[in-house]
Amino acid sequence: MVSAMSNAIRNSQIVALLLLMTAPVLRANSPEFREISAFIRRYCTDCHNANKHGNNLDLASLKWNLDIPIVLRQWEKVFTKVDSLQMPPTKGNMPEADRHAFTRTLGNSLGELDRQRIALYGRGTIRRLTRGEFQQNLCDLLELPDLDIKDYLPEDRESHHTNRITEKLDISRVQLTAYLEATDAALRKAVASGVAPRPSTKRRFEGINMYTGTTTFGGPEAMFYAKDNKRLPLSNPDLQEIRKQDPLDTSIELAIFRSATWPYYGYPNGFRASEDGFYRVRFSARAVLQKTDFILRPASQPIPMTFRARKVSGPDVTGDVRATGGIMDIPPTPTVFNTIIKLKKNETFEYSLLGLPQPRAINPPNAPLYYDFPPMPKDGHPGVAYRWLEIEGPIDPSIWPPASHRVLFDALPITTSTGSLPIELVSENAEADARRLLQRFIKQAQRQPLTRAEQKPFLELTLNELKTGRSLTEALLTGYSAFLSSAHFIYTIDPTSLTRSSQTRHQLALAEQLSHFLSNSRPSASLQTQAVGKNLLQEEHLRNQTDQLIESDSFNQFVNPFTSHWLDIKAVWRDEPDIRLYPEYRLNDYLIDSMQREAYETFKYMVRENLPITTLVDADFVLVNDILSRHYNLPEQSGSQLRRISVPDDSPYGGLLTTGAVMKVTADGTASSPIIRGAWVMDRLLGDPPPPPPANIPATDPDIRGATTLKEQLAAHASDQTCAACHAKFDPIGFALENFDIYGRWREKYRSLDSGKEVIGIDRAGHEYRFFEGWLIDSSATLSNGVQLDNIHDLKQYLKQQSRRLARSLTVQLVVYATGTPIRISEHEEIETILDQCEPNGFLTRDIFHAVIQSRLFTGVELE
Repeated sequence: MVSAMSNAIRNSQIVALLLLMTAPVLRANSPEFREISAFIRRYCTDCHNANKHGNNLDLASLKWNLDIPIVLRQWEKVFTKVDSLQMPPTKGNMPEADRHAFTRTLGNSLGELDRQRIALYGRGTIRRLTRGEFQQNLCDLLELPDLDIKDYLPEDRESHHTNRITEKLDISRVQLTAYLEATDAALRKAVASGVAPRPSTKRRFEGINMYTGTTTFGGPEAMFYAKDNKRLPLSNPDLQEIRKQDPLDTSIELAIFRSATWPYYGYPNGFRASEDGFYRVRFSARAVLQKTDFILRPASQPIPMTFRARKVSGPDVTGDVRATGGIMDIPPTPTVFNTIIKLKKNETFEYSLLGLPQPRAINPPNAPLYYDFPPMPKDGHPGVAYRWLEIEGPIDPSIWPPASHRVLFDALPITTSTGSLPIELVSENAEADARRLLQRFIKQAQRQPLTRAEQKPFLELTLNELKTGRSLTEALLTGYSAFLSSAHFIYTIDPTSLTRSSQTRHQLALAEQLSHFLSNSRPSASLQTQAVGKNLLQEEHLRNQTDQLIESDSFNQFVNPFTSHWLDIKAVWRDEPDIRLYPEYRLNDYLIDSMQREAYETFKYMVRENLPITTLVDADFVLVNDILSRHYNLPEQSGSQLRRISVPDDSPYGGLLTTGAVMKVTADGTASSPIIRGAWVMDRLLGDPPPPPPANIPATDPDIRGATTLKEQLAAHASDQTCAACHAKFDPIGFALENFDIYGRWREKYRSLDSGKEVIGIDRAGHEYRFFEGWLIDSSATLSNGVQLDNIHDLKQYLKQQSRRLARSLTVQLVVYATGTPIRISEHEEIETILDQCEPNGFLTRDIFHAVIQSRLFTGVELE
């Protein structure tokens, strides 16, 4: 499968091979290698030899045969370890003059060889799509924006803070089978559901019919029917009698005051989706406060909500439960909302209010279990009162067959089918139509123009299906599925490997790489036109296409996966809070979701507004909504949508570093860790990852009893000389972040279970809590270079002074993410050239994107 793709770069390799054959190569008997060997014997082989157990690098026997990839990687590892001062382990063991001479000689030798190989092969050759890219490609190709087939495919392996590294994106027989299953499912989803749009039905539910019963878990405080702003106490027989009335009482409202966490079910009475598809929902609602005696009053703030698709069942629902329809902010005045939800056949949908309390389970002795609602806050329980709801669907496109079907079958007539598909194609010449439609589809889907010989296997497969009696529709789907599972579709070519190929092939590969970089998918028609017209290597055209991608809605398809891996934002859902110490975070998914959105949107804002790279660590603004503004103790905002607000000069917030998401992924559910946070800053932001800890050094466990300070614990941990040198680099940075708790909220003292000042109360689920505030947090520390950090503001100022390091870290990560190839040993000068271009303007974020995309690392050539 891969060999067909490899043919595309063969001609350019022949030319480069001639260059390589005439290039100087460092021989094993050369003076340079003798110099390197002498250094190795003097400083390394006492530890790195065959007799040292547990050491996986035997330098005493390591040969100078750099044509063997594993040997080359070992020499590159030696260079990196010595150059980064990790080896020899004691700094004084190798004088600086010797270290410089060693790294210069070895680095020059390896770098020259690497440049020769890049000239021959390019930085990379081909890269398999990640499963996210594969799904997005099918969404765009088949015009099915809500297609979801990613779970057919196994998770992609991670390396270098991304899941796009070529070496990790291998393929197996199992994966190939999964591709065939995924493409078959996608193609069948694209086929018209019938010869005409499905009939759509509309149902209206008045307030009295908007819920299945008279109550929910948590009792009347959690949900009741209301009339004239007062609770309408109803038994089940009462409810059934009212529902039989004709006409119905339309003044009754459904009032809900709890979040949709388990145990919960609340959906329109008697509704099930008749078919898979989209449904239009209109409803009237207002935000209210429940006062004493179940009186309703207008709320002071909007209440955010969404819908959740689910099966019809009780609280122990099985299967898929998922948010749909987007987040809507319900204001205090009655308002009509319109949204579209996606349902599967026989599913229903429930009301999901965000950020509200949940009832707690109480299991008294010799009595049945029940759920108690939290005590009423001073202002009353916030909630939403619904007056009516309409649902209409399924909603099919007005133009039929739909666009997805026309991608597959053009305008060929259709008729009702008796087979597994809902339609059958009508053709007077099935073989001719099969040839035409298959070639048309391949032309739409291909990444490089295919020759007739490359198209032949797919055509033969399709025609053979016809000959065996399969219908034209099924035969074409078989051919399409085979093509979409082939190397022609699931692999992209690195443009640097095609610099000596035709300009069209090179620029088409460049367009593919640019689009998959910034939109996670195939190029737009505009971008492909620029590539076919051979204009993409002109700086102005490449810049314009980059800007269009950054400004498009599809840029989210870059932002989310890029920051999820680079900054580890995907881990924000990883650890449950220890509710003994942090009861306020019990079951608060709305807060976590808001923190994750804040991190994504802050980075996107940095790029689109071309903010300085130092915005990673400090800024005079934050992007917050209602719950985040309260969480950060900032002026309270209204609604779920993130908005930019300025922060006071003395605020610890501002910049990606101090967002709740980053603070949460660098803590666990019980305690923050200066080690983890400091190492995260060094690795993710400054691009200087600490080496892994020695295997025989145990991790520190948090002292939740409050008996010792964290500094005392870590001082003991780092007292081992093996640990001290590394910890001195990152522990002080982590200590400067200690005033942020496990969710990024500011604190002055550590919490414990039995030492300090007692704090008692009732959490958002009605549970009594009791913890202690003990030791004052000491966030002061001294960096290994002697710089004193007294607080978070000192840390931010220090990191802002490291703007080139911050920019280098982002530059390297962008190159790695975009190309799937880690920075090679000969390419560090090119990285510095990119930084030199961006330095005069202060390392602006969007400028860094442009500089990366216009570099030889990305294009393989100098731009026109």
